[in-house]
Amino acid sequence: MPLKRSARAPWSKAMIRSQLEVVDQLRPPSLVLTNATYLNVYVKQWKQANIWIENDRIVYVGPDVLDSAVETVDMTGKYIVPGYIEPHAHPFQLYNPATLSKYAGERGTTTLVNDNMLLFLQDKEQAFAQLEAIQQLPTSTYWWARLDTQTELDRDSVLVDSERVHAWFNHPDVVMAGELTAWPRTLKGDDEMLQWMLDAETCGLPVEGHFPGASAKTLTKMALMGVHSDHEAMTANEALCRLEHGYTTTLRHSSIRPDLPGMIRGLLDAGLEAYDHLMVTTDGSTPGFYQDGLQDALVKIMIEAGLPAIEAYRIVSLNVARHFGLDHVLGSIAPGRIAHLNILDAIDEPRPSAVIAKGQWIYRDGASLFPNELIEAALALMPATDVTIDLTPNDLSFSMPVGLDMVNSVIMKLFKITHDTGQDELPRDCDESFLMLLDKEGKWRLNTVLKGFANDFGGLVSSYSISGDYLILGKCKQDMLMAFERMRELGGGIVLVDRGEIIAEIPLPLCGMTSTEPLEQLIVQEQRLRAELIARGYHFEDPVYTLLFLASTHLPYVRATPLGIYEVMKKQILFPAILR
Repeated sequence: MPLKRSARAPWSKAMIRSQLEVVDQLRPPSLVLTNATYLNVYVKQWKQANIWIENDRIVYVGPDVLDSAVETVDMTGKYIVPGYIEPHAHPFQLYNPATLSKYAGERGTTTLVNDNMLLFLQDKEQAFAQLEAIQQLPTSTYWWARLDTQTELDRDSVLVDSERVHAWFNHPDVVMAGELTAWPRTLKGDDEMLQWMLDAETCGLPVEGHFPGASAKTLTKMALMGVHSDHEAMTANEALCRLEHGYTTTLRHSSIRPDLPGMIRGLLDAGLEAYDHLMVTTDGSTPGFYQDGLQDALVKIMIEAGLPAIEAYRIVSLNVARHFGLDHVLGSIAPGRIAHLNILDAIDEPRPSAVIAKGQWIYRDGASLFPNELIEAALALMPATDVTIDLTPNDLSFSMPVGLDMVNSVIMKLFKITHDTGQDELPRDCDESFLMLLDKEGKWRLNTVLKGFANDFGGLVSSYSISGDYLILGKCKQDMLMAFERMRELGGGIVLVDRGEIIAEIPLPLCGMTSTEPLEQLIVQEQRLRAELIARGYHFEDPVYTLLFLASTHLPYVRATPLGIYEVMKKQILFPAILR
């Protein structure tokens, strides 16, 4: 393990010498923005300057005027702010890291700090090749290294050990450890997890917590163990408590927790005057939530809630860069920084009219200039799904005495099954559905009942799940079989069938988890699925998150996992999965 490390610095000695020649006016820069009104995040003022850019780097900000440049653009009447940074992205929520980067970048979020969950379970050479391809995009991408898998896995080939964890810690694009969903293990004496947290600090990586509803005492203990930040505050008081305990506190506005407006108003009402340790996140929202944008939408919310605009822009730029130790290359408009710049038409309109990422225009005059060939190169390295197993009527045998009852989109409690599950179809005047979790290798299955999902649908099959196995839900076993067959034809995806008709589908050919479609198209597909499920009785916030988290053991109270029905608080299997 190294004693000290820093994030990737992309400039060689030759590049730096070339940049110095530009400053000395021995050669022209690649781009100059003249008459710029830009936000200086360090002095919290709007300043006037000319900005010189050489390839991907800002090399000069000041009054000097050049006789020539490869490209010169007059910024009179515009406002320029640093590219926005998303500090907590889950880039596999139907979309993938490459298509998310493109969509986000064109809306001003030019840097993403990504969850490595899906890649964490892959061979590291294969995973790191994908990171390298994504690094070639004009946007900047960094990653956090997980310390647990969020579910109980059965496959011996996936071993979460020190070798796997440390390999990620040492990657130059990894800037954080976490999110620490298995923190109760550490409090109860898991020294392996604690050692990994200490190793992360040795490597210069902040550790992020995942502490919904945590008391002040729990926050104190986790701070002593080395946790630096948390994004699970659900009220302004909880956010203040985290700030007072020294945490960098990330306020959330997501498809299942749209909390930001109330949080900002609550913090302002409480008299908060220091915002340097605040960040904001969309927390891996499902595609439809991003219709209004990413960090640009959150800046708009903060300004409308009463936060001064300069503070809002600092929260999504300098604050994030400083937290991750990246402020030498990101988060400001100053010499030496990567040239991520958002050109605004007005201070209170954070959606940029033009975007520069790594010194090149990626959005301008209402059109995308993002290099799609780099997207395709990154997608080519992501594993395709190969659905090789069959689902047969014999698999659809349900005799479990208990099932899962939905409290909300993602929290489940145990309930006693009363309907006859031996029939081919459950009544449509009740909210109970057949539920199967099927091993993607065909070795085992878990058959139970899910209560509260919907009451008027035939079958829903999803290869999208936290464990990577297949979810099969429905009222009608024939529709469930049809939906599974269609999912297999697609090479992975989510398929809704009702009364023998395919109602909605989302192809997910990459790892069975992500789409190759641009986000604009994926938004349409997801909104169609969501609308059809709501019409059939789904009444919670986000059905896609329900599918993802059915097996997720960091949430209460019971889950359907590869090992069986799992009671989270007692950490025990109530009813095991069975071999096929």
